Amino acid sequence: MNICFYNTVIGKIGIAETGGSITNVYFEKDILPQNATEGETTLLVEASQQLDWFLMGKLKQFTLPLAPAGTPFMKQVWAQLCDIPYGQTATYKDVAIKMGNGKASRAIGLANNRNPIPVFIPCHRVIGSNGTLTGYRGGLGVKKRLLDIERKQDNDFF
Repeated sequence: MNICFYNTVIGKIGIAETGGSITNVYFEKDILPQNATEGETTLLVEASQQLDWFLMGKLKQFTLPLAPAGTPFMKQVWAQLCDIPYGQTATYKDVAIKMGNGKASRAIGLANNRNPIPVFIPCHRVIGSNGTLTGYRGGLGVKKRLLDIERKQDNDFF
């Protein structure tokens, strides 16, 4: 696993690649795996550039090869998260209903929490059923900032 750290408007972010795909994103407080080798690759440079464009509101959808490790159910949830449109949010129940099981909100929340590639897989777009922001590995301040960036940029196009 190659990892490189980049300073962004949401803090220092580590992006990791294995075998030609993005596999992980790390926030400053995250513990890094022991098998991580620090070094920049062509893919990590591209991921960093796309992340910068996204955070500036110039990119709404990433075009990177992603390979998150998880169970088949988790991968299904993460695929659903990628279908939540830029600048919009969905509740855990919304995602559960979209997946065909409206009672799976807690399982959706657990999979959302274990997303190894936050931002690129937009788990920040999932909120509580009462509209409140719920947990985020990067912290609720980062989640709010990501949502604000998307809402501001989405509104600028109208």
